[in-house]
Amino acid sequence: MARETITLECTEARKEGKPPSRYVSSRNKKLQTELVEKRKYNRFLRRHTLHREIKT
Repeated sequence: MARETITLECTEARKEGKPPSRYVSSRNKKLQTELVEKRKYNRFLRRHTLHREIKT
């Protein structure tokens, strides 16, 4: 299978001293070779923030 599971972590939460929010998503690694970035809701900051793929 070409799909792999990835973890997205908030980039702004650690700067503000809050725990980072994490989401689980998937991507097709044959078509998407670069790291994934999405705007998702962070419940600790109570707003939408940029989440980037982390290495697991």
